[in-house]
Amino acid sequence: METRSRELQAAEYLEKHRIKELVGYLTSALLFFRPEKPREYLISLLERLRIAKVTGVAFPFFMDNSNIVSMFEMMDSSNRGTISFVQYKEALKTLGLCTEDEDLEDDGHRITLDQFKDEVNKRITEICEKTKGKDSESYQTAAELLLLH
Repeated sequence: METRSRELQAAEYLEKHRIKELVGYLTSALLFFRPEKPREYLISLLERLRIAKVTGVAFPFFMDNSNIVSMFEMMDSSNRGTISFVQYKEALKTLGLCTEDEDLEDDGHRITLDQFKDEVNKRITEICEKTKGKDSESYQTAAELLLLH
């Protein structure tokens, strides 16, 4: 019985502090950028997240169009020029631009590179606009999307 309670407490702790999302984000960034020194890279990511949380300054996105195209091409391994809706949603979650419970409308069509770039850039812009405000509410909304909870 005590073991079950500890497991439940551990699960609640991980959920409360959004540790799974943070670890998922760090792992995705590591695999996407594949830095020469992965430990140092992870430390620098965590430090930037900490600074962003403490100062209220938005965590910088390091995604330009070439990164977005590369990500799309990795998902489009058959070179069809499209990805599935499932791949699209997972990519948005990996980038921290979509939450687990966000309801995205699947219209049954595959996603093109232009659609993917447009949506990623739109969501990045929305987050950056939310973090421009000095009030804690606008920062908190964007920070939650960036795993700074």
